[in-house]
Amino acid sequence: MTHTAANPMKAIILFDSKTAGGSTEHLIDSIGLELAKTGAYVEKARCKTTGDYSFIKDFDVVIMGAPIYYLLVSSNLLGALLQSNLKKYLTGKKVALFLTCGSPELMANLLYLPQLKLNLVDNTILAEKIFAPDQLSDRTIIEKFVRELNESFRQK
Repeated sequence: MTHTAANPMKAIILFDSKTAGGSTEHLIDSIGLELAKTGAYVEKARCKTTGDYSFIKDFDVVIMGAPIYYLLVSSNLLGALLQSNLKKYLTGKKVALFLTCGSPELMANLLYLPQLKLNLVDNTILAEKIFAPDQLSDRTIIEKFVRELNESFRQK
């Protein structure tokens, strides 16, 4: 399906964060605003371990993000993948991933992203990014992530 101004890409940002209005949520808002600038329709939803994710079927792209706590992806996002119907509704969906953490990027790519990717083997991953604390409000890095997501979406 070709997406145009009359038929924009529909993206949902599924996220987890321990604090309302914290740095992860500010990053999510920045990603959403940047996507909206490209003409995409964007919503966000906080993950719940046992939530109902049937609404996912209405979106072209699912962007999932969370902080790292104690060497693990935040529990509600990982829990939703393992305990709810999220995986069922993600089947065949294009996804993008991001994590926020203070670990070096190489370590984060080896230890944390696989925690999500193991649950997404049947999905096309459009973009993935580890955001370090000093990158959470860096417009250039956020724009690059959104540009990569958009370019991959158009190609796949």
